[in-house]
Amino acid sequence: MTATDGIPTGPITSEPLCYETYDHFPTAEERAAILRDTFSAAGIELGAYDERIAHWLADTSDWGTFAVITSWVQRAVQTRA
Repeated sequence: MTATDGIPTGPITSEPLCYETYDHFPTAEERAAILRDTFSAAGIELGAYDERIAHWLADTSDWGTFAVITSWVQRAVQTRA
């Protein structure tokens, strides 16, 4: 399953390439916003170095890698609920 932002909501068995359109994946800025929203929803407070690494992830990762890592955070929060 995949949420509307393209982030998988369950276990991932293959590279997540589901996004609104296959020819336009989120830009680094859009990925950073998804990550900020994910951390905020999880109640994770970020320090300066956390933010630096979050920006690095958004700037440098391909969509599949980014989606998997973000999915881990979202699913970890779901298991606590």
